[in-house]
Amino acid sequence: MNLSQLLSGGSIRTVFQPIVNLDAGTISAYEALSRGPAGELERPDLLFAAARAAGVLAELDEQCRTTALRSAVAAGISAPLGVFVNVEPEVLDSAPLGQLIEIAETAPGGLQVVLEITERAIATRPAELLACVRQLRAAGWRIALDDVGADDMSLAFMPLLRPDIVKLDLKLVQERPGPAVAGIMNAVNAYAQRSGAILLAEGIEDEKHLEIARALGATLGQGWLFGRPAAGLNESLPAGALHLAPPALNAVQPPSPFQCLPADQPLRRSTKPLLIELSKQLEREALRYGSTCIVVSTFQQARHFTPATAERYRELAGKVAFVAAIGDGLSSEPVRGVRGAQLAAGDPLQTEWDIAVLAPHFSAALLARDLGDTGADSSRRFEFALTYERDTVAAAMQSLLSRVLPAQQPVAGAPAVGGEVVDESRVALPARGTLPAQPAGLTEMLQRALAATTNGVAIADVTRPDHPLIYVNTAFERLSGYRGEDILGSNCRFLQGPGTDRAAVARIAEAIRAGRQCRETLLNYRAGTGEEWWNEILLSPVFDDDGTLVQYIGVQNDVSARVRAESALEVERQRSAAYLDQLQVLAYQDSLTGLLNRRRLYELLPETVAAAAREESGIAFVCLDIDDFKQINDTLGHVQGDNALAALAERLRRYEGGGAFAARLGGDEFVLVLPGQPAAADRADVERLTRRFRSELRDSIDGLRIDVSVGVSMYPADGTDYDALLHIADMRMYAGKARAIPA
Repeated sequence: MNLSQLLSGGSIRTVFQPIVNLDAGTISAYEALSRGPAGELERPDLLFAAARAAGVLAELDEQCRTTALRSAVAAGISAPLGVFVNVEPEVLDSAPLGQLIEIAETAPGGLQVVLEITERAIATRPAELLACVRQLRAAGWRIALDDVGADDMSLAFMPLLRPDIVKLDLKLVQERPGPAVAGIMNAVNAYAQRSGAILLAEGIEDEKHLEIARALGATLGQGWLFGRPAAGLNESLPAGALHLAPPALNAVQPPSPFQCLPADQPLRRSTKPLLIELSKQLEREALRYGSTCIVVSTFQQARHFTPATAERYRELAGKVAFVAAIGDGLSSEPVRGVRGAQLAAGDPLQTEWDIAVLAPHFSAALLARDLGDTGADSSRRFEFALTYERDTVAAAMQSLLSRVLPAQQPVAGAPAVGGEVVDESRVALPARGTLPAQPAGLTEMLQRALAATTNGVAIADVTRPDHPLIYVNTAFERLSGYRGEDILGSNCRFLQGPGTDRAAVARIAEAIRAGRQCRETLLNYRAGTGEEWWNEILLSPVFDDDGTLVQYIGVQNDVSARVRAESALEVERQRSAAYLDQLQVLAYQDSLTGLLNRRRLYELLPETVAAAAREESGIAFVCLDIDDFKQINDTLGHVQGDNALAALAERLRRYEGGGAFAARLGGDEFVLVLPGQPAAADRADVERLTRRFRSELRDSIDGLRIDVSVGVSMYPADGTDYDALLHIADMRMYAGKARAIPA
């Protein structure tokens, strides 16, 4: 069957793999995976490779997604469950998405559809990808970023795509933890805390993988532990629901980066030389963040993209995830590895000088507008802003990327849509062979066989004092480094040395006294060189016709490589255990202040409220933030802002203990939970606590005065639902900003 027949004959089918809520143990959604007809094209990677080669990738991709949604509806997947479908970024500009949206909108029960976008081809068509995401969000779809961690590109584009679900690549739970995993975890958890996105771990095949997935912060998971892909729904686990945070706002994209600045953004004025130096500084910042960073710049006209600038951008392209240079007259690739865009007539970018840098833990943009001066280029004035506000930088970056032309060649190695990873290493190993039994009475044949074997063989006479060796084969000589004629008549203890385990030697002696078979692994030493080697020795007794023990046969095997590997594995196991402990801390701890994070706060609140209900006591919920924190960042820099946050966190720790705890919600927002309060607290108690904390939490750092706004709510006086209580405290905090309560 050729591809044309396949596409017209309805041979594409869909199987479903469950996506499980790790806390509840229920199925939240299914991922729709595509399969070709039986035969060589059944595997999705081969099917999509053939379609790509034949130029029908878009047609196949569209049929797979259409079949997936129709099959999901037919299988009975409906709200509150969700269904995950895939798309190839290579075909986003031509994919007929309208038909898919129509199918999803008419599905029974308002089926929640999640579009998975793979990271490996994100950079191929960023403009089409971002436009597609906006269109699908408007239709009610959600977005999942797939295979995060397989490549740093996903970490770079994550704040632009704003996925509702971040799918962690299976290697993060299946391979040994290391610095790379910690970096990925740090980035995705920071994004999840800012955005409310959910982390989903792929490749969970056993309980160890599940433990690591939880430590990474995942609340959803999929893998063979929960079920393999099948044509029908999974009946072994109960059905649940796919709970996602409210969708990201589908804001209108401003026509240019400069217009992304807030209306109250202070603007400065300068000539072009300062802008050039500021641009170079942002380029240097991008180099620090390397493969997780995106850089996009505008140069008004191609002549401003000078040879010196081209050389800098060539270096950037070799070290950061994605680089683009936009200007009137620039080609689709002005420098090797740098993406470009030809500006249309009247494009407002022709009057702007912009550079935006975005990474998981850094954001900055220089956004400048030409004031229209005439004369020398160096004397032209611009009004500009240098901003580190992440949302503003992301909006400016999206505006720039909407103009970037598609890559000249598709990204190599893009994975097939709907295809889960197949582990080609899952093959059975042949069992180790054993020596055939020797016919009795054929002594000469037996000796030839022993001489030919690769295992060392030695025979000791235990009827004589000190159990001397009476036979060794060639392999024993090779392993030990001794010639047979030099050691026959000696006890084999000559193999031992200072590192040999005395307890193992004692066990061998005890087995020989009892006439038992035994197996031990000993550290031995080779003749001449003193080289250490690990000897796995099997000692077997030989009895005469009267049942008297007369000999011991020892079979030796050099297992040095195995012992070293086992030792290394044990070291790694201990490191992994320590790293898991560290991951657990990171999953519950704010990385900047060390306080609890939002996730841990919401895990502790039900327990705290339940305990107060049992004890008939009260709880004070204290919400607070730093006054004029944005001004601190904008005027003094983010380092000083971080210092202010850390100082406030240190003061909050004074109140912890006895069930009290503090948490950072994000930005400069904190919560302090104080159980053990009077159950009959009234408004006077609320105001007393508000004054107390405003007074006690004031601080001064390097001459900078830090004031806080405080809002307090009381359980049960203000209610019994902790979400509502936090909201009341938050509202009182903002009300206090308008009418500051005297300290």
